[in-house]
Amino acid sequence: MLRTFVLVVLIGTCCAQQTAAPAALDLVKQGEKLNSEGKQDDALALYRQALEISPNLYEGHLASGMALDLKGNYREARQHLAKAIELAPADAKQQALRTIAISYAFEGNAHEAAKFEQEVFDARMFAHDSTGAAEIANELARIYLESGDTNNAYKWYQSGYETAQNKPDLTAADKNLWLFRWEHAQARIAARRGKAEEAQQHIAAAKAALDKANNPDQARFFLYLTGYVAFYTGDYKSAIADLQKADQRDPLILALLGESYEKSGDATQARDYYRKVLASNAHNPTNAFARPLAKKKLAGGN
Repeated sequence: MLRTFVLVVLIGTCCAQQTAAPAALDLVKQGEKLNSEGKQDDALALYRQALEISPNLYEGHLASGMALDLKGNYREARQHLAKAIELAPADAKQQALRTIAISYAFEGNAHEAAKFEQEVFDARMFAHDSTGAAEIANELARIYLESGDTNNAYKWYQSGYETAQNKPDLTAADKNLWLFRWEHAQARIAARRGKAEEAQQHIAAAKAALDKANNPDQARFFLYLTGYVAFYTGDYKSAIADLQKADQRDPLILALLGESYEKSGDATQARDYYRKVLASNAHNPTNAFARPLAKKKLAGGN
């Protein structure tokens, strides 16, 4: 009799959980739409409802962490993201690790971000996914660079380039694409170090590799490069001209435009671009650096 009772309870609990999960997931999806529209508070209210229904819902904790990062509540965000890592299905574990790494990037804490990016890099290397591992190396390198650590940025960009070469069937076009990315990175690093002439040499090498790669989709990244180098070497007029032709959906490009106008003495245009940055609700490395900067600038910070 007792066994039957326990079995009935277990079956009932299982069925309740199965019924609850779709409802909770639906709330998360509704919240994600609101979050993409910049309504983080409304999104978080739905995520809380979802987690009340299904406390161990991976998607609920992941989405909560991302929305809290966009609000600037980083410590609370990472509580949810740590839980997301714990709950993540095998095929989502890397997503969770990268998300918490980006959370640390929002604070410019590359050292902590690296711990999680390294785990993803190692997993992809173990799986013999050279291209995927190289992409993670470059992602971490960018976090280091925008955090101001040019030495570690160089190390990881170099690792990304060399790792990509391990792919057995790498085409000539792909080899030139990865060379373009490597020269692109070296130019930006040189610019951040104040080495204008060296940066220009790498820009020329990047252009040559891009031409050989014959990949029109990458052309927009070249204008980002020349604008980036111009900004960090003090040529704000050229920075504005080039960055305005680059991808205007990239919040980091918009932030650089804001800073370029600010350095040029045009505070009105600068503030317009900082506001455009805040229209982006992406949880990615570029917004991790652009959004806090824009918030600080619009609040009157230096």
